[in-house]
Amino acid sequence: MREVTPAGTLFLVATPIGEFRDITMRALRILREADVVAYEERREGERLLSRCGIGEKIVEALNEHDEEATTARLIGHLTDGRNVALVSDAGTPVLADPGFLLVRKAIESGIRIVPLPGPSSIIPALIISGFSVDRFVFCGFLSPKSDRRKGELRALRSETRTMILMDTPYRLVPLLKDVGEILGGDRRVAVAFNLTLPDENIFRGSAAELAAGFGTERRRGEFVLVVEGRHSGRRTGGDSPRDNEPPGLHPPL
Repeated sequence: MREVTPAGTLFLVATPIGEFRDITMRALRILREADVVAYEERREGERLLSRCGIGEKIVEALNEHDEEATTARLIGHLTDGRNVALVSDAGTPVLADPGFLLVRKAIESGIRIVPLPGPSSIIPALIISGFSVDRFVFCGFLSPKSDRRKGELRALRSETRTMILMDTPYRLVPLLKDVGEILGGDRRVAVAFNLTLPDENIFRGSAAELAAGFGTERRRGEFVLVVEGRHSGRRTGGDSPRDNEPPGLHPPL
């Protein structure tokens, strides 16, 4: 009678978003001990393993180009008893990154899943924004197409919770302009720029002001956009009166 091999474990490993020293000791141990490492892009994954001093591994690239096929291979590794560590290019995997399908298939297959907490750009951006952290909503990436993006923002007009948005660096100004147009040019926002890196900076002000400032300076880098929720009594159009703002809300760009 053939012996049944126990299934392996799927580890969801958070990795640094910029500063390598943010990696946890537990993440380093799991990456060293895992039989298979799955990462989003091969170059970033190989660089991570090299910095961790990790040698030969079975590696798989899990991204949107062939997510279904790679997911099937990873489930095969797991059912054969191998432990798999999933990492994204930076931060916490699955959240606004490939991996959801893998998690779902692992659940369906009865495979143990262990999330390793660690670096993420979302919570640091939220807590440094100066906006309410009691209740917030992660809106992720909006559509890259302006008309559709504006429609998605219209659905958020009445949102009273602090909103967290992400996008690619070159769409920062268009996103800020659309936020100003749809939610109001005076809507207060914070841009957390290049978190954990030497040029980390937080820019706070109105959507209109920051759109103009970033449009002039052409600053490049990774960002998280935090948008203050709608206040009771505040209009959603661009001509609403400004609320009182704390000193230093508008650092120069």
